[in-house]
Amino acid sequence: MEVAKRTQNLTSKRGGKEIVAEAFTIQSQMKNVKVQNPPKAGAFMEQPGKPTSFRKFYERGDFPIALEHDTKGNKIAWKIEIDKLDYHHYLPLFFDGLKETTHPYEFFARQGVHDLLEHGGNRIVSVIPQLIMPIKEALNLRNHKVICTTLKVLQHLVVSADLAGEALVPYYRQILPMLNTFKNQNLNIGDGIDYGQQKRENIGDLIQETLEALEKHGGEDAFINIKYMVPTYESSVLN
Repeated sequence: MEVAKRTQNLTSKRGGKEIVAEAFTIQSQMKNVKVQNPPKAGAFMEQPGKPTSFRKFYERGDFPIALEHDTKGNKIAWKIEIDKLDYHHYLPLFFDGLKETTHPYEFFARQGVHDLLEHGGNRIVSVIPQLIMPIKEALNLRNHKVICTTLKVLQHLVVSADLAGEALVPYYRQILPMLNTFKNQNLNIGDGIDYGQQKRENIGDLIQETLEALEKHGGEDAFINIKYMVPTYESSVLN
């Protein structure tokens, strides 16, 4: 029934001389028929975000953080020493906050992730399996700002501990498909290109930087696994 309705979706123009038909229907094969363009696949369409666990914990006051102002701008004031935090509990929650786009959640999540990565050392490697889903979900939002933030975090993650880059290799199939989708996207057009490059918000450039960082720090199996998921990537290490 639904197929029949679609095939009957014809619009006559100019006294019936021109007919508009949907693609792949019987009518589309007739003479004097204009075939409609197929709908957009939506590969680059931004997806709506869902409430994050990070926001819930922040609003409940469960994070030992506060906003601090100084001459350089805003930063996080940690109420306890970062070295004493339970990374298996806090690091995945802050990574979950990478999906946030509104203040103050976006600021606290982004800055908190970088603070934790800077001080985590070898504790980070054992937490990496818990970080894959938040990373994947953030990239899958297809939000320009969120993708850029997440790519910068990935670059920091691979250098945060000696084996962090190698620990990410088994998860390339989860995190690299969206990088492959956006790899050739230059979302800063015209005058916006220079501005975007200054702020490191050109998605195509950031993806290239991230793939190079993954290869450099991912060990001997990194390149072949990157190449499998991102066929157009060329090694920066081997050249």
